[in-house]
Amino acid sequence: MSPIAFTLGPLTVRWYGILIVTGIVVAILMCRYLAAKKNLSFDDLIDYALVMVPLGIVCARTYYVLFRWSYYAENPGEIIAVWHGGLAVHGSILGGMLGLWLVARHKGQSFRQWGDIIVPGLILAQAIGRWGNFFNQEAYGYETDLPWAMFIDGAYRHPTFLYESIWDFLGCLLLLALWRWWKTRETGDVAACYLIYYSVGRFVIESFRTDSLMLGPLRMAQVIGIVGVLAGLLLFWVNRAYPWHEFTLAPRRKRR
Repeated sequence: MSPIAFTLGPLTVRWYGILIVTGIVVAILMCRYLAAKKNLSFDDLIDYALVMVPLGIVCARTYYVLFRWSYYAENPGEIIAVWHGGLAVHGSILGGMLGLWLVARHKGQSFRQWGDIIVPGLILAQAIGRWGNFFNQEAYGYETDLPWAMFIDGAYRHPTFLYESIWDFLGCLLLLALWRWWKTRETGDVAACYLIYYSVGRFVIESFRTDSLMLGPLRMAQVIGIVGVLAGLLLFWVNRAYPWHEFTLAPRRKRR
């Protein structure tokens, strides 16, 4: 399978880039729908996207490069070659969260409310973007004789990118269901569910991969996965201990 979708003169367009852009567009459209349900401005959503998307990409690449520094130190020209792959999902999440916090702080809006709006689209974008790994022949697992194994790099292997894509699609459906039917939730609970759900799935799937970023003897994604679960549980507690108004950063006042 060729990683190149088509060429236009000197311009080479890769499937990886097409799928990343498709995921971003689909995520924004879903966020627009959910924001409208809360009577939030589409202009505000675009402001969030204009900060979160670039920060997410920069942090995703920075995260990846830092954990493969021995290679990039000898090949510095490859640092910016994101079209070859190498965007770490955890880095993009961290960058996106930073962008979300910065814009919410600037606008005096609820970080947690916008988090609830953004995470269903975010996990759907992750599901779509994982197929870029298929075209780049990366993010695959150990050799296996299971009937759904894919022939990658000279052997039949666990298609771990497919596992995560399916997990993320199901996660999107779950988060949308919580949005619609969980009437007693606090602001920020959907975001907390995202952190826990994605982290658990990534922790399990990472154990099948052969190209994990390592921190000494540890798989970095699994370490971050544990942190993600703890962060989600902490957010659940914060949502109840310090519930916020729908549209402001100020704590909700208790009725007397």
